[in-house]
Amino acid sequence: MAGKSKTEREALERQNAAIMAVFERAGFDYIAPDIIQPADIFLERSGEDIRARTFVFIDPSGAEMCLRPDLTVPACRYHLSHAEKPDEEAKYCYLGQAFRFPNERLSPQEFLQAGLEWFAAPDAAAAEARVLKLAISALEATGLTKFRVTLGDLGLFSALLEDTPMPDRWRQRLKHHFWRPHAFRDVLESFTSSRAANRTSISPLIDRLADEPASEVVASEMTARNLPLVGGRSLEEIAARLADKSADRSEPQLDQAMAGMITGYLDIVEPASNLEGRLNRMEQGRNFRIAWKHCEARLAEMEELGLNPKRFEFKATFGRELEYYTGFVFQIDVETSDGIVAVAGGGRYDNLLSDMGSPVPVSAVGCAIHTERLKAVLG
Repeated sequence: MAGKSKTEREALERQNAAIMAVFERAGFDYIAPDIIQPADIFLERSGEDIRARTFVFIDPSGAEMCLRPDLTVPACRYHLSHAEKPDEEAKYCYLGQAFRFPNERLSPQEFLQAGLEWFAAPDAAAAEARVLKLAISALEATGLTKFRVTLGDLGLFSALLEDTPMPDRWRQRLKHHFWRPHAFRDVLESFTSSRAANRTSISPLIDRLADEPASEVVASEMTARNLPLVGGRSLEEIAARLADKSADRSEPQLDQAMAGMITGYLDIVEPASNLEGRLNRMEQGRNFRIAWKHCEARLAEMEELGLNPKRFEFKATFGRELEYYTGFVFQIDVETSDGIVAVAGGGRYDNLLSDMGSPVPVSAVGCAIHTERLKAVLG
């Protein structure tokens, strides 16, 4: 809060106290995670925007550390270090500083983030609806009355891919590029075209795999060209990627109708209450039907909590800026004279704690509020 007057600091403190009161009354325990964190999970699982804006440094032992760019990962680390059993239900809230290189008007290098995280909730759909309700209630407690809510569901997208006949490596490639629309389109189009005739600069290397192991091809090529390993990839990873490209040559093309179903789903932009009619016009596989039933349960829970899905927009391509989300996601925006400002958001991230070393799977859902953006739009 450097550079703010005493009056501004006091106003921000009152606003933040109102937010935290909502969270704590709902049964979330206040925690204060460490500011300095290991950098690996942020660099591996955060979106491109946050990776590029994280303050990273090397500690005296040679470990790569960072100033936390958000508080979800630190809250996960807190839970894993303090909980007797990681997969027992726990509810935390926090208010603390986060640090990112600035890239827009309302994003200083150091800013306050309030939020909550709910681990191992017994009813996933109810927890998701409750987290959205609490985020909205916290904003309303500060005096915010006009805002818009965008919803998404990476679970529906993943289920659609699981129901589409294709090699699993293709599914993983499409999931990886979900956050990169142009790359996603190019990859999907490549699956529907003949690859044998498409020659590229690495085609001669792929040709050699008919007689040589991929690891030997990569090693000999790097030695011959005196090429260093870059980008954090090992020789084994490069060889595996080359082997995948070789395997792709013999794969049958992805059916155009199947590809059309994927792009048709990603074109969906509807009020959440209209989603059933739109999805019912799609040919649904088993996994997609299961994911949709979960989505229906969430919408019903929202209505039970007094939320009106007619006011929320569902956007199939919406996935927030963090790549660790796995299911329900949301963002709350405010329209200002200077444009749209995102003040809050959150969602489900069921794989993150396992990626961080949890010995058992732990479901998780949470939200965060950018308190200084909120104060700016409230005036």
